Amino acid sequence: MIFLCYPKCTSCQKARKWLEANGVSFEERHIKDKNPTIGELKDWHKKSGLPLKKFFNTSGQRYREMKLKDKLPNMSEDEQYSLLASDGMLVKRPILIADDFVLVGFEERDWKAAFGIK
Repeated sequence: MIFLCYPKCTSCQKARKWLEANGVSFEERHIKDKNPTIGELKDWHKKSGLPLKKFFNTSGQRYREMKLKDKLPNMSEDEQYSLLASDGMLVKRPILIADDFVLVGFEERDWKAAFGIK
């Protein structure tokens, strides 16, 4: 499993602690140093079953600076993938990538459900 995160992000810190507490082994990848490629984003988007907008860090500084709230609705999926791949800080985090699922953001109930934990 790949755990895509930004170490200073509190949600990422909570997710890492959760993974460790539940004995989940993972490879950590710093989202700013090694941002996702277009191909990875397309694959993860498909596996997640989520709308592409969920992959954007809508509370992030860059998102606001670029006024993406207004621009995204008029952009094609390919343009959105390119934008996400251009800057890891635009990507919602954490992202947990497994063989058969992708979790975006940290909602403990969703993570428990993905791992079959009650």
